[in-house]
Amino acid sequence: MTPASRSTLSGIERLLVANRGEIAVRILRTANELGLSTVAVFTPDDGESLHLALADAIRPLAIRGVAGYLDIEAIIEAARLSGADAVHPGYGFLAESGELARRCEAAGLCFVGPRPDLLDLFGDKVAARQAAVAAGLAVVAGSTGPATLADAAALLAEHGAVMLKAVAGGGGRGMRAVRSAEELEPAWARCVSEAAKSFGRGEVY
Repeated sequence: MTPASRSTLSGIERLLVANRGEIAVRILRTANELGLSTVAVFTPDDGESLHLALADAIRPLAIRGVAGYLDIEAIIEAARLSGADAVHPGYGFLAESGELARRCEAAGLCFVGPRPDLLDLFGDKVAARQAAVAAGLAVVAGSTGPATLADAAALLAEHGAVMLKAVAGGGGRGMRAVRSAEELEPAWARCVSEAAKSFGRGEVY
């Protein structure tokens, strides 16, 4: 089977990768092996990144840094202007965004990932934990909703260590292991800051 016929059978002809760095490189290389036409996006500070050299076309994003890759409107517009018919979010950034999946569907684009309702559930770690409990699955001790610093301190005192985790997003951002009371406050501040910058939500559990 030729690469061209594989791409036709998959229903995807041109794939936009809404990510950067190693993540984008791996997706682009795989797409190229499958014979798919590819589009890479980049922010003003990522203009010399390796992933751009692997794509058939590139589209700029206006906002610098992480925020550029979290701009759903810009991603959808980049797909439209580049003639892409599918969007792959990679992991991290918008990979767990139900809103991106819905916007892709509304724009006639294939979202390479789970359904929006599943992303809404599992993209919110608190909701995912509650779903696991409701299904009768065993879960480790933890907060039942977005936590406060006092909640984390109480769990730390009870268990001797805690893992702080951003409620939204993934990819290891907004996540810290804490093993002493002295580590808690600075780790908490870093998690909240990373979560807000990476996912647009600062809640931690």
